[in-house]
Amino acid sequence: MVAPLALTCGDPASIAGELTLKAWQDKALKGVAPFVYIGDADHLQKTAEKLQFNIPIQKISEPAKAVDIFNECLPVLHQELPQTSILGNPNSANAECVISSIETAVKLVQNVECRAVVTNAIAKSVLYDAGFSHPGHTEFLAHLANQAEPKKNYKSVMMLACSQLRVVPITIHIPLMDVADQLDGDLIYDTAKIVAQDLKKYFNIDNAKMTFCGLNPHAGEARAMGDEDADIILPAVQRLQADGFNAIGPLPADTMFHAAARAQYDVALGMYHDQVLIPIKTLDFDKGVNITLGLPFIRTSPDHGTAFNIAGKGVANPNSLIAALKMAHKMANNYMLNEA
Repeated sequence: MVAPLALTCGDPASIAGELTLKAWQDKALKGVAPFVYIGDADHLQKTAEKLQFNIPIQKISEPAKAVDIFNECLPVLHQELPQTSILGNPNSANAECVISSIETAVKLVQNVECRAVVTNAIAKSVLYDAGFSHPGHTEFLAHLANQAEPKKNYKSVMMLACSQLRVVPITIHIPLMDVADQLDGDLIYDTAKIVAQDLKKYFNIDNAKMTFCGLNPHAGEARAMGDEDADIILPAVQRLQADGFNAIGPLPADTMFHAAARAQYDVALGMYHDQVLIPIKTLDFDKGVNITLGLPFIRTSPDHGTAFNIAGKGVANPNSLIAALKMAHKMANNYMLNEA
């Protein structure tokens, strides 16, 4: 029997519940990518009633049951919220439940009770009030992986993907003014190595074509606009090439994302967050998927935030969550085939 995907609750005051309900209704997931929702079943039921969705919700005690009942009802591993959640009004009193949902999902995958972790959006500012100390989901997942296997020293890598583009930011959740100081050759090399390994493992892309953005305008213009491209990025790319990786760059970022350029590579690696997230969100905001590479389990997520301003209004677009569920299913299948 194929294990289900583990879907976290995200912030209960956000659009996560609505998206979960809409994703369960998607016919493409029925019988293909069943999931179990980890969160408050009663809150999800109230959300369904508010939105006038006639969706049966059933509490289950173990994930395996989700596969049997998924076509008829939405299965939930119930984790009760300490306080009633009001859609559109985040409450830090419920932060521990949000964090627990993520921890539970990871444990279920580690115990082979679920195939992959799919996370609904969180509001980090809400979690910080409860003592959450990580810059984001990606870093927290690496922390959980290293808790389970401290000798492995897993390093998480954020990749965003849609049908037209895959991108990876070398630095992630840091201020722009700190990027140049944080960049070094080992960080670029190690990130690219993880990307190449996991594109082969989960996407069947052998020796992926990796193109690197320059940090400065025109990739430094022969040092006229900074030394980082020549002194840090280029040596890292040359090291990758010497070790047999298919790496190119650094190239000017402003010419890397038109259609003809995208056709030349499998993944673009940028030096900072917005450098690569702006292009992919512009190309396909509604179906982009956030994927965490470098960990001993699969994790995907919709590429959007909590959208508290539209929570409970019935207008949230579920396409990114549906794409994340389908992506997790595909990655799990590819992994099984490659490990066979």
